[in-house]
Amino acid sequence: MGLLDILGGSGAQRGGGSGMSPITMALLGLLAYRTYQGKGRLADMIGRKPDASGAAAGGGLGDLLGGLTGGAGAGAAAGGLGGLLSGGLGDLLKQFQQHGQEDKAKSWVSTGPNKEVSPHELEQALGTERIAWLTQQTGMSREELLAGLARELPEAVDKLTPEGRVPTEQEAARLLQ
Repeated sequence: MGLLDILGGSGAQRGGGSGMSPITMALLGLLAYRTYQGKGRLADMIGRKPDASGAAAGGGLGDLLGGLTGGAGAGAAAGGLGGLLSGGLGDLLKQFQQHGQEDKAKSWVSTGPNKEVSPHELEQALGTERIAWLTQQTGMSREELLAGLARELPEAVDKLTPEGRVPTEQEAARLLQ
């Protein structure tokens, strides 16, 4: 099982065209955002450092994910994605905690039922900069993006945390194999 299987697969599997669906890309973008911005251990590992303006050099989300998986071999790719998954989940949950939505995020990680999140609550937790970046990367409108993430994020986080906690980097790499 791969990350795309966990997050909902490709557009073709969802009834869209070929390739990754925009909402799956948005879910991946949420997990990759800190790395894309050149912050964190995984950004250091793949050489994504911020330039003088504070933005990391390089292209968009596709370039980042390609950098994680391209040319390094399957083991290194799984390890890089494991770090992306583990670190990204931790960052995402911290955002929800800092914006008063900790109970909802904890419900997604725990083994019990998932609490719903509204598009407005999601926007507050993620922030306008992250939402703007995701709309740019996915081509979705702000409203479509927030509605889709509000619908899909609780289940995606639930599937990515099968033990009722954020997986370690190594556990996440195994989950993705």
